[in-house]
Amino acid sequence: MTTRPEHFVFHNGDKAPLPFSDTEYENRLTALRSMMLEKNLDAVLFTSMHNIAYYSGFLYCSFGRPYGCIVTQSGCTTISANIDAGQPLRRCFGDNLIFTDWQRDNYWRAAKHIIGDARTIGYEGDHLTLAQHEKLGATFTKTTFCDVAGDVMAMRMIKSAEEITLITHGARIADIGGEAIRAAIKIGTREIDVAMAGRDAMELEIANSFPDAEYRDTWVWFQSGLNTDGAHNPVTSRKLQAGDILSLNTFPMISGYYTALERTLFIGEPDSESLRIWQANVKAHEIGIEAIQTGATCSGICAKVNEFFESENLLQYRSFGYGHSFGILSHYYGREAGLELREDIDTILAPGMVVSMEPMLTIPDNQAGAGGYREHDILVVSDNGVENITHFPYGPEHNIIN
Repeated sequence: MTTRPEHFVFHNGDKAPLPFSDTEYENRLTALRSMMLEKNLDAVLFTSMHNIAYYSGFLYCSFGRPYGCIVTQSGCTTISANIDAGQPLRRCFGDNLIFTDWQRDNYWRAAKHIIGDARTIGYEGDHLTLAQHEKLGATFTKTTFCDVAGDVMAMRMIKSAEEITLITHGARIADIGGEAIRAAIKIGTREIDVAMAGRDAMELEIANSFPDAEYRDTWVWFQSGLNTDGAHNPVTSRKLQAGDILSLNTFPMISGYYTALERTLFIGEPDSESLRIWQANVKAHEIGIEAIQTGATCSGICAKVNEFFESENLLQYRSFGYGHSFGILSHYYGREAGLELREDIDTILAPGMVVSMEPMLTIPDNQAGAGGYREHDILVVSDNGVENITHFPYGPEHNIIN
C-alpha cells in the first residue's frame, strides 16, 4: 500500500520575487524575535492572512483550510494545503511545509513537526477560532500560550520605507481608477459598468508597475442615489439619473496591500441643501487633514472634527470613525484596530504611520440633501511632517459632472 504522508516539502521551481526585499523581511523577523525573547516565547504561530503575509510574503487563499506561519529564533516556515502545490514555497520568504488531506488535523501535525516540544507559543487571539484554539491546546499539551496579536499589530503600525513606497504607488493607482470612473459617468449608465471601468484601469496599471506580482482582489464600490448611504454598499445595476449624488471608491490591491480613494460627486448641479452638506463635509475633511500631525492622538483628531460638525448641526449624521491605518489589509482580512481615528482610541501618531482622513455624513432619504457624502485621502506621517499622497481633487469645484 502506498504510504500517505501527513506533510511534505515540495520544491517546484525557483523562488519568485516577493513584494519586498529579503532585508525587509529579515528586519521584520528580527523585531519579532526580539519581542519573543522579551516574552520568553519559543515560537509564534501566525494564522491570519495579514500576519502570514507580513512576515513571509505569502498571501494564502483559505477555501476552508487552515494556513500558518511559524517563526522561531532560527526559522520562518509557512504551512500550506496540498491543493496549492509549490506556489506557497515559491512565494514565501523562508521555508514551507505542505500538509495533506489524508487524515483530519494533519495541519496540526505539521505544526507539531516544526515546533516540537516548545514550552511557550505565541498565537493570534483575535484570529484563531475557538475550534482551532482547542486543537492548538490538544496538539501542544505541555505548552504555555501567549496572545501576541496586540504586540504584532503595534509593530505593523510603523511602516518601513519600502512599505511606504508601495503604499504611495497604491495611492497613485487609486487616483488612476478614480479618473477612469469619472470619465465613465453618464446618465443611463449602470453602476456596475462604471465600477468595471475603474477596476480595469487599476488592474492594468498594477500589472504594468509590478510585473513580478500576483494579481488579485482589486475592486471598486461605485454607488448612486440611495445606495450612497453606506460606505461599504455593494455595486448594483442601477442606472445613473440626472441629479444623482454619487460615491466613487477605488481600492487597488498590490500584494496584499490596500489603498483607497473615495469622493463625492453629483450629476448636474446639486440643490442648495445638498451643496451645503457637501461643502461642510469637505471642510471637515480639511480640518481632519490639518489635525493629522506627529504627536496628535486619534481621539484628539476626532474631537476637532466632531466640534466642527456639531457647530454645523451635522454631528448626528456622522456614520463612523474618521480614518484608519494603511498597510497589509483588505476588506476581508487585516486591521490595525489600534490606529483608527475614533473617540475610544488614544494612540499617538508617530513617524512611519500611514492613516486616512475620511469623514462621512449620511442624510436619510426623507430629508433635504439626502445621500451619503464622503471624501478620503491617505497621509504619511514622517520626521519631516505629513505628506498627503492622494491627488485626485475633491469638492464641488471639481466633481460636478455636467
